[in-house]
Amino acid sequence: MPKFLNTSATNYYLEELIKNAKERLILISPFLKINDRIRELLEDKNRMKIDVRIVYGKSELNPQEINWLKALTFVRTSFCKNLHAKCYLNEEVAIITSLNLYEFSQVNNNEMGILLTREADSECYRDAYDEAQRIVRVSDEVRIAMEMVVKVEGGGAAAQAASASTDEADGGSGAMAKLTSAKLAAKMGIKTKDLMDRLVAGGYLELRDTMHYLTDLGKSAGGEFRKGPGGFYFLWPFDFDF
Repeated sequence: MPKFLNTSATNYYLEELIKNAKERLILISPFLKINDRIRELLEDKNRMKIDVRIVYGKSELNPQEINWLKALTFVRTSFCKNLHAKCYLNEEVAIITSLNLYEFSQVNNNEMGILLTREADSECYRDAYDEAQRIVRVSDEVRIAMEMVVKVEGGGAAAQAASASTDEADGGSGAMAKLTSAKLAAKMGIKTKDLMDRLVAGGYLELRDTMHYLTDLGKSAGGEFRKGPGGFYFLWPFDFDF
């Protein structure tokens, strides 16, 4: 029989659901800002090589989420347009709830949910699992490129590696000689993902699996591949056009 969950119970059983996943874990939440406790649990699942799928749909991933997800080999992230469902499943248990996988919601909001088990609620659990699988299939896997975002000392909230790397690229003069992909995308008025796709389509970058690599054409156009304190990133001429 389904079990009703209030806010605290939803948070408790969500952690248990993640902790007890042995084969697969699906986390579907429109908004995504994962708290430290759930991060630890997901990192443990990654060490155990459990297949984890996270689907979100209402906002861009913030820099901290990008850097963290980048390091998790067995956690794949997808974007699903018009997503409003909140559903969390492993191979034995499902939670259907109003709770987003969002730190603020987990602490401040009044939420409700229903817990289903494959053993006691087999038909309902199967329907929920099948629908979650469908959402995973129709979502677009996010390509987390080699460009990383780091916290610059004295810069407050996460500042993009572009800030530091631009000074590095022009010898510290502060001139806008080169921009990271994120800064270039902002200058062009498009999303970083769209810019990366265009760079691949134009032959300036090569995509291998989920990683981007600078091509000879990209190098001849002035593109550079750099390694900074937070990881790898690309630099492009300020007036780059294609």
